[in-house]
Amino acid sequence: MKIALVTPYQYPYPGGVTEHVSHLDHCFREWGHEVKIIAPCPEDATDIPDNVIRMGSHITPIGFGGSISRITLSPRIYRPVKKLLKAENFDIIHLHEPLMPALPLFVLRHSKTINVGTFHAYRETPHWGLETLRPVFDPFFDKLHAKICVSHAAWDQISRYYPDDYAIIPNGIDVQEFTNPGVLPIEKYVDGRPNILFMGRMEKRKGFRYLMRAFPYIVEAVPDARLIVAGAFEKEDKEPFVRYARMHGLSSVKFVGRVSEEELPRYYKTCDVFCAPSTGFESFGIVLLEAMAAGKPIVASNIRGYRSVMEDGQEGLLVEPENEHAIADAIIRLLQNPTLCQEMGQRGQRKAMRYDWPLVARQVLDVYEELIKLKAEGNLDVE
Repeated sequence: MKIALVTPYQYPYPGGVTEHVSHLDHCFREWGHEVKIIAPCPEDATDIPDNVIRMGSHITPIGFGGSISRITLSPRIYRPVKKLLKAENFDIIHLHEPLMPALPLFVLRHSKTINVGTFHAYRETPHWGLETLRPVFDPFFDKLHAKICVSHAAWDQISRYYPDDYAIIPNGIDVQEFTNPGVLPIEKYVDGRPNILFMGRMEKRKGFRYLMRAFPYIVEAVPDARLIVAGAFEKEDKEPFVRYARMHGLSSVKFVGRVSEEELPRYYKTCDVFCAPSTGFESFGIVLLEAMAAGKPIVASNIRGYRSVMEDGQEGLLVEPENEHAIADAIIRLLQNPTLCQEMGQRGQRKAMRYDWPLVARQVLDVYEELIKLKAEGNLDVE
């Protein structure tokens, strides 16, 4: 099978959709399929996989849902997209965020094969773009032969504007990376002190500021507690929090920054409690799954996307969003109860097994195969 995976986001800039596409690519190619990733890439980007087809080098950062999306808005890719699709003759084109400008829309405009769309995003408030521009998006949506949502939260958003049949196929993780007994904690943090881990970007929606505000209360109850802050953030992102830590004498906050794929599971292994204080706009919780696979208890905001992954009192504790006191109370409760931590970690690890990428990718491939069968039988309308 010849498959195109299309993402509107700068590749391979870190992000949930990028990770999703990368893992599907890996699984499909391991199973003998030919896969091309079509994505915007800056001209100076390095370490781009050989099977990535660059489409759009001018990247525009767009604020959306409390996050920054790095996409191309260049109309210059219109003709190259048409030429590419004609030359490649894909069996399946799988578009991630298919109604996001501009690359997915251009691909749908010129596609003459089977189109699959996966919807990843979720927001609590109305989506003004889908609401006001629906007549523009209608013909593009109609060209999708199958629609997938990564969670019921994502389904809530898109089905509000486009009621239809959607398959719910979640994000996944490489479970083996986190359960491998050969993965060792970061040595310098293995000193008997309890470690709290935050993993993510410092975007407003990630809610890190509430964890920082909670930390003084935590160290009052657990004086030797340490907060490890890791993720894809730059020096200027962390500066306000570095100043806050300095003002409040919080020397036990450690800003690590970006970590490699090899180091990622080691940081999860290092922590005693993982905290995800996001304020909303999360359709899923990949970081929750990673912590669960590593056998760690979680304190997370009680938001729609996170409730689709974990249950309060089972794999961790869900707390009121934007409430530093609730965050502090939950983390203190876990740090002071090692038995509860162990029980929650074990339950989380068992649950995470369901989200192993080969299992998830197999569900996506089943969708492809059913569509190809329908096309062969003449029961699928393809241009």
